[in-house]
Amino acid sequence: MVAKETKRPLVLLSLMLAMFMAAIEGTIVATAIPNIVADLGGFSLYSWVFSSFLLMQAVTTMFYGKLADIFGRKPIFIIGITIFLIGSFLCGLAPTMGWLIFFRFVQGFGAGAMQPIVTTIVGDMYTLEERAKVQGYLSSVWGISSVSGPLIGGLIVQYVDWAWIFWMNIPLGILGLIGVIVFFHEKVDREKQTIDYGGSALFFIAISALIIVFIQAGTAWNWLSTPVLTLILVFIVATLLFLRHERNHPAPMMPLYLWKNKLMVIANSATFLAGMIILGLSSFLPTYVQAVMGMSPIIAGFTLSTMSIGWPIAATAAGHLIIKIGFRKTAILGGTCLLLGSSLFLLLDAEKGPIFAGISSFIIGIGMGLANTSFIVSIQNSVGWKERGIATSLNMFMRIIGSAVGAALLGGILNTTLMNYLNNKNMDTSLSNTEILLDETMRQSLPVQTIIDLQTGLSEAIHMVFTVLFIIGLATFVILLFFPAIKIKKSDE
Repeated sequence: MVAKETKRPLVLLSLMLAMFMAAIEGTIVATAIPNIVADLGGFSLYSWVFSSFLLMQAVTTMFYGKLADIFGRKPIFIIGITIFLIGSFLCGLAPTMGWLIFFRFVQGFGAGAMQPIVTTIVGDMYTLEERAKVQGYLSSVWGISSVSGPLIGGLIVQYVDWAWIFWMNIPLGILGLIGVIVFFHEKVDREKQTIDYGGSALFFIAISALIIVFIQAGTAWNWLSTPVLTLILVFIVATLLFLRHERNHPAPMMPLYLWKNKLMVIANSATFLAGMIILGLSSFLPTYVQAVMGMSPIIAGFTLSTMSIGWPIAATAAGHLIIKIGFRKTAILGGTCLLLGSSLFLLLDAEKGPIFAGISSFIIGIGMGLANTSFIVSIQNSVGWKERGIATSLNMFMRIIGSAVGAALLGGILNTTLMNYLNNKNMDTSLSNTEILLDETMRQSLPVQTIIDLQTGLSEAIHMVFTVLFIIGLATFVILLFFPAIKIKKSDE
């Protein structure tokens, strides 16, 4: 419920600045990691620079969504972005890798509020007809950040200092914060509600255990090791206790009746699978282009950036399609593109080259833009103001969890396939590290036949990943065939 005096264009610009700040964080930090490791040391911990941010973002997204439904979007957005900026400032001052990881936890704790609350505020400010188009604008922010992030990161690292990777967030965040504080006004029903602290604590424990398993298992820990099995047990027990607690709480953090809504089940299931597809391409397509095709990192980045170009284009088009043909047909069209794009990756080989890979990636981006916009707008259209925050956050959460599951599943498939290939060839399994093929100096030190065998093995392993991505794309398409034909609500209830 937004007051009439809200200046929507200025608020939207402020929200896009905040969204850009959060979206660019992943790609820009990835560019700076080599310099950060060289400066701080702690190479064995570097993966936690990303994982700590993802973990806190995942476990807080739902909590922030519920708080936004209780206290309003504005105060929760202010709290989230303030915590994020404090974390960003501290990251630039980190004296060791351990401290950097801790400060990334702080950043992630704030970031959990930004994307779902930004999307929810847009849902509040605009009518359905406008909302679909504006969600396309927000999607374009993600596309721009994906393409510009590596370039900006490279320039900062080369000409300034890696600390500015984090400190550049501060002016952007302050501008976004001021815009929302000054120009966004909302009317909140101040009826007394209790905060579900118990449910939030159980949810935090369950999801933290699950995410740590996905991060550590198969790399630092064996899948059947004591830490992994213990964390899986903690996840199961905490989840069962959480579900029991939510059924009995008068104001649950996650209203379980949302899962009785067919739209929510279909949209969130498809979002979960789409998160796996995005993670799979982001992780393994550049490696394939560099190590198997022998192309430069710039060309490898191009093949992935086409997805970031297709996504906002399709998201903008989805705004018009939803009004003309409805949510269901637009979502199915998105699922068709996801299936087509993943099918093309089944045909990818070194001879087809990076242009073929780029076209396939672009089609995946088209599918994501159509499907994701349909999901968000239809979910926001199907619930009232008091549920919009938690419903939007739940959809965002499913994408994060899908990415985490995808990382574990697809990474395990890649490693297992490559190791089996090396064993069958009686080759040294220590060569399974793909850095050998990505590093020009190390590659030149190997015999030609060894390089050929490694490229063949890696090609087979990544093709197995692409096969699984095709199966996931097919499953997404089939699920979307059951997308309900819902009616468009013109106003909030």
